[in-house]
Amino acid sequence: MSSQDTVQTVGGSDAIGVRKSLLIDGELVSTERTITSINPATGDVVGYAPDADISHAEAAVAAARRAFDTTDWSTNVELRVRCLDQLHQALLDNIEEMRELTIAEVGATRQLTYANQLAAPIEIVRYYADLLRSYPLTEDIGEVEIRGQKHRRWIEKESAGVVAAITAYNYPNQLALAKLAPALAAGCTVVLKGSPDTPLITQLLGEIIANHTDIPAGVVNILSSSEVAVGEVMTTHPDVDVVTFTGSTVVGKKIMAAASDTLKRVFLELGGKSALIVLDDADLKMAAQFAAFSICAHAGQGCALTTRMLVPREKHDETAQLVSAFLQRVPFGDPSDPKTYMGPLITEKQRDKVDGMVQRAVAAGATLVTGGEKVSPGFFYTPTLLAGVDPDSEIAQDEVFGPVLALIPHDGDDDAVRIANNSAFGLSGGVISSDEERAIAVGRRIRTGTFSINGGNYFTPDVPFGGYKESGIGREMGTAGLEEFLELKTFAVAAS
Repeated sequence: MSSQDTVQTVGGSDAIGVRKSLLIDGELVSTERTITSINPATGDVVGYAPDADISHAEAAVAAARRAFDTTDWSTNVELRVRCLDQLHQALLDNIEEMRELTIAEVGATRQLTYANQLAAPIEIVRYYADLLRSYPLTEDIGEVEIRGQKHRRWIEKESAGVVAAITAYNYPNQLALAKLAPALAAGCTVVLKGSPDTPLITQLLGEIIANHTDIPAGVVNILSSSEVAVGEVMTTHPDVDVVTFTGSTVVGKKIMAAASDTLKRVFLELGGKSALIVLDDADLKMAAQFAAFSICAHAGQGCALTTRMLVPREKHDETAQLVSAFLQRVPFGDPSDPKTYMGPLITEKQRDKVDGMVQRAVAAGATLVTGGEKVSPGFFYTPTLLAGVDPDSEIAQDEVFGPVLALIPHDGDDDAVRIANNSAFGLSGGVISSDEERAIAVGRRIRTGTFSINGGNYFTPDVPFGGYKESGIGREMGTAGLEEFLELKTFAVAAS
């Protein structure tokens, strides 16, 4: 598709006009104000979501506090397992409605809803239900003799309390369930707020919980709101014990500061500027294909995507030609079409941000090899390659969140490692080499929380995901994800 073509889209048309409700203390609640949800592939209205205000946020926190303090949710493991099983089945039973709404509201391609946009996140619920069945909530640490007296010690792992969870727009099902499932498995109660750019899909989750599970009233509360003040209530309220946030590093820093007054536990999954390192023995064609299709996944709206490609200097121009050829073959357009690989950006504002960064990169000396154009209707942006990028420039240092790849030359393994680590972020990365041991050795030198060797995929429910440096604090998914929502209590009994 050329930049002059228009994009004909019908994705998610069955969802047009949908209205959803807040979930507060077991009740589905409507509001006078609403958020208009826009289909990013067409610019048309998808539906209307409730727009919560401060009073709704305060009611949700109060409900979560009551449910934690006055019910047996935090101690009844059997109930939690049953409810997680029910939630998993209910999500499967409603998956087609969720799929069409995800396509329409998020701009996710139909392909992606069979993976990380929907099908894979649902299995996170199954993973934590199964983990809870076997996870040891008590750990015996044996006896010790202190000043002639024996003492028996053990550790009990308790629910951390009330959780405020705030998610981003790019993978709303993944982000919501990756926070909700481990928090519920741990026995916490939750107030979850989705992004105002994708409110309907998050509120549908609340309706499924209310209508199809035995999760007690107040244990899960789900809000959508356009008010910054609603998030501020959630992150500063004295009745909230844990804050978990996925989004930009700028906002994450503000949340961390706001939560400090009450010393809340804070778990942050923030931005990334990951590097794909191509070594001098790599298959360039394979590397180019991997880089091109990775950067176009969900139109580049992924925090862990490898947005910097580091290649041997002598192979820079050849790599640019190969990547450009692959980018020009990426099928983009109607996200409801099973053949479409790349959909739109979420909003016109986001597309303008991406385009502005590309134009500034060219002005700063980078070469625009392909792409760099807006396509309408909807908020599409052509797959874009910038070559000869300065590793210290804005386009190499700042998160773009669009289908834009920065090609950077390196002068050997040590130089590639230096450039890869030359970032405020440390979320992910990758390396491609015909020598696996050499590739692993390079990977061990990169300061990131996840790393791919020759295209290896680490993103599954049992693997902890998170970053170093300004990419965040803590880990999501895996056993580590459960432990983010647990407190440790040590007991000692003087033995007779």
